[in-house]
Amino acid sequence: MQNASKSGPAPPAPDAVAVQDEQNVNEEYKAWKKNSPFLYEVLVTHALDWPTLTLQWFPEQQVQDQDVLQRLLIGTHTSGAEQNYLQVLRTRVPEALASPNKSTLDTASYPAPKSRIEIIAKLPHDGEVNRARYMPQKTDIVATKAVTGEVHLYRVPNADGGQVVGSNGGPERTLKGHTIEGYGLAWNPNKDGELVSASEDTTICMWDIHGVDAAGMPTRVFSGHKSVVGDVSWHSKDPTCFGSVGDDHMLFVWDTRDGRKAMIKTEAHDAEVNSLAFNPGLEWLVATGSVDTTVALWDIRNTKRKIHTLSAHTNHVLQVSWSPTNHTVLASASADRRVMIWDLNDIGEEVDPEFLEDGPPELLFTHAGHTNSLSDVSWNPHHPWILATAAEDNMVQVWSPSADIYCSEVDVGDEELESRKRVRKE
Repeated sequence: MQNASKSGPAPPAPDAVAVQDEQNVNEEYKAWKKNSPFLYEVLVTHALDWPTLTLQWFPEQQVQDQDVLQRLLIGTHTSGAEQNYLQVLRTRVPEALASPNKSTLDTASYPAPKSRIEIIAKLPHDGEVNRARYMPQKTDIVATKAVTGEVHLYRVPNADGGQVVGSNGGPERTLKGHTIEGYGLAWNPNKDGELVSASEDTTICMWDIHGVDAAGMPTRVFSGHKSVVGDVSWHSKDPTCFGSVGDDHMLFVWDTRDGRKAMIKTEAHDAEVNSLAFNPGLEWLVATGSVDTTVALWDIRNTKRKIHTLSAHTNHVLQVSWSPTNHTVLASASADRRVMIWDLNDIGEEVDPEFLEDGPPELLFTHAGHTNSLSDVSWNPHHPWILATAAEDNMVQVWSPSADIYCSEVDVGDEELESRKRVRKE
């Protein structure tokens, strides 16, 4: 019989570990909530009945009674027995908070009493909604990724609709080609109606929805990955170029005019790659997020080595998203319950020793308002520093970092500024 004194204390029971982890999460959330007034210009939280795996701002906005009204696209992920829906949310944020400046920073209230999020439309969906994205050229057309591997095409109410859609608004068309579910889905921003989809069956399907046959089969199938294809993203300027990443650790760049093989192949990470995004302004720049907890930056003109690695997350990086207006600014969402905002302009800057433990100089801000793994992140198309995030904690949050974090011209007292610096990256 083994001597207990030599073997050391017995490991804690799994239930005890889970309880301790939950307590740690709750303590972290309480600390974040206490510091929130110093950290945000806008912070609106909405509890969903079911979590959403997908989130995207619609491009339009309305101003009504000094409030900014915008819409978000989400989808449900129920227990399986409940009906799933593709949903549209309306967000309402006071105009003064949506676009903070020096004159409003000191007087804006937090949180704004009228800030809120509400469901304005829901359309029945067969199974969970793995991903939903609207067509840039016709935003009432939405594609969804289903657990069956199919891609459904919906027509959603426009911004003026305003009425909750009942249970009779199913998909108008179904696209086929995959044999297993997946998550990657992207419309071509430079060509009307062209859509690519990634799958766990290791393939990428492309459809032109204006010319697809009655069976809904793909225009082209791209094969080359050796494992699950995790994500796809179109080049920001070239209508014939898109990228893909997968569990084979690879980053591929494809030319749609020749689907026989990828024109660029590189091992992007030492582990599975979950996401990628082409920069909207610097068309040669690509970001990839990985299970290895890092974000890698690539120049597709020369992929022999990465440009830089962004390291601060402590768990899988699930999503990466470039700011549509500040082309050196990137958001990454992780299973560590954090969304991090990075500014590439600060790479290599000296860091005050007092703040070394906060992360590298390019880490501009950390959002710690969720209590479970992140699902998706989306930059607001009209307000450069407002983001929306969704997580497995059933929460959708709309938020913007405090203006003094990104606006050097905002006049904030030295004492308050130092206080905000201490808590902004917790």
